[in-house]
Amino acid sequence: MSTASVRFDGVTLGYGRRPAVHHLDGTIPAGSLMAIVGPNGAGKSTLLKGIVGTLSPLEGQISRETERLEPIAYLPQAAEIDRSFPLSVYDLVAMGLWSRSGLFGGIGRKDRGRIEEALAAVGLIGFERRPISTLSGGQMQRALFARLLLQDASLILLDEPFTAIDAKTTADLLDLIRRWHAEERTVVAVLHDLDMVRRVFPETLLIAREPVAWGQTGEVLSPENLLAARRMVEAYDPHATACQRSAA
Repeated sequence: MSTASVRFDGVTLGYGRRPAVHHLDGTIPAGSLMAIVGPNGAGKSTLLKGIVGTLSPLEGQISRETERLEPIAYLPQAAEIDRSFPLSVYDLVAMGLWSRSGLFGGIGRKDRGRIEEALAAVGLIGFERRPISTLSGGQMQRALFARLLLQDASLILLDEPFTAIDAKTTADLLDLIRRWHAEERTVVAVLHDLDMVRRVFPETLLIAREPVAWGQTGEVLSPENLLAARRMVEAYDPHATACQRSAA
């Protein structure tokens, strides 16, 4: 499979002209396993939306380098997913095939086998016909990870994937993330649990509406950097507009 890297060149992201992330430069190398952390309101989810392309930069450019154009596998926050929609677990997981087969593409024997393998990988065999509205938070997250498996993407973005789920589900899904990393996929996750970040994610971006530190996790998550991030978010002016960078 191809690998993907993401490059930021002077990127500012926001809503209207209200910036949420200022002046980000750098590259997420192909095959990275990276966490994005920061205080509430730091712009973490906004940054993922910029990478996906649902939010265009106010300034600068986000570019993705791959050997061939591939879709991004993106898991939004649980609160953004409508669980009232009348959909079975099987159908939710099968949506992971849409990027390759199209919305109206048929599901053949090979695809059915892949769906069953994905369900087995997340421990949901026997749940195929269950409506998603009946699932627990952990079961729903397992189904969404199965859908990600079927997307077979080189770039995987996860927005707070472990919020309000049980420890067993968290451990199982972390194993899938490690598997993706071993397959040299690029995995980027917004996380709050800094102990988990230290254990699992070798690289971290700490932001507070602008980058505070980016690099090896042990160096980034220093007490000094974490304090600086908190103070930067507290000092943020919500009425400020996007500013131009001065020429070097």
